[in-house]
Amino acid sequence: MHRHIVNRPEHAAEEALEGLALTHPQLLAYDRAAGIVTRAQRAREKVGLVSGGGSGHEPLHAGFVGAGMLDVAVPGALFASPTALQVHTGTVAADSGRGVIQIVKNYTGDVLNFQIAGELAEDDAIKTEVVLVDDDLATDGEDDGPGRRGTAAVLAVEKICGAAAEAGADLVDVADLGRRVASSARTLSLALTAGTHPGAEEPAFVLPDGEVELGVGIHGERGRGRIPFADADTLIAQLVDPVVAALGLHPGSAVIAIVNGLGGTSPLDLSVAARSVHHRLGDLGVTIERSLVGSYVTSLDMHGISVTLLPADADLLPLWDAPVRTPALTW
Repeated sequence: MHRHIVNRPEHAAEEALEGLALTHPQLLAYDRAAGIVTRAQRAREKVGLVSGGGSGHEPLHAGFVGAGMLDVAVPGALFASPTALQVHTGTVAADSGRGVIQIVKNYTGDVLNFQIAGELAEDDAIKTEVVLVDDDLATDGEDDGPGRRGTAAVLAVEKICGAAAEAGADLVDVADLGRRVASSARTLSLALTAGTHPGAEEPAFVLPDGEVELGVGIHGERGRGRIPFADADTLIAQLVDPVVAALGLHPGSAVIAIVNGLGGTSPLDLSVAARSVHHRLGDLGVTIERSLVGSYVTSLDMHGISVTLLPADADLLPLWDAPVRTPALTW
């Protein structure tokens, strides 16, 4: 049996949030009854930012609550959307009179419940704007479905919108900025092994020896195909090259690069992958202006990696560089 450090699997998400808040009392407060995580000291006189979704992607989103990023995180159960009432409570908590940006990853339940919560907030005279994140290249072109999934680019949206809101930008400007970041970022992922739900005996899927799942989602979804297992440079090239092509990057382009572990990937693996990303982009003439390497948008304990590229320009880099202080991201 696959083992996790849990008391009761059905309480794992709530107990993890309680543990996070106990570890960072100067940054976070967790209201278990309401199902929301807020800043320990509520921000005032700024546009509020709220995001959320199913648990199992830690440190997303609760780990990004704090100065320079989110005001409120609304976590659902493992891989399940938060309820509309829960999101409404989080939206109200995020409002300080200048309106609230709802940052939503493109999954049907999340989109629906954030939409309902936004309508409820409007009834409370709280202005809201939605930024939809749909960066997953593996689901591009699926016209008969909900569209591209939202994955690790949500981190860039939360960081850059958070900086703009902290600097005093208004609701519409922060929303426009977030949509611009979301529309111009793309991500592609691979997995060596799938994650396993607490309490489950088997992972979400099993790979034969010598194969890698390419294009996996962050809810344990299968990829769009399998490729042979290979060395790091070969595997990373199969993530980087399609993203470069999708974004139309060319020699002389500049990017922000996020090398993201999916929950079961060691720091050593991530650093080797980061090296490969730098070398591959260098070979293609693309400059990395800023990079972030670590496990930020995970899929339980999946052993895998994603690469997100976001074209960088003079407007975005100062916002990326702006101070941030959260449990999972601080500079």
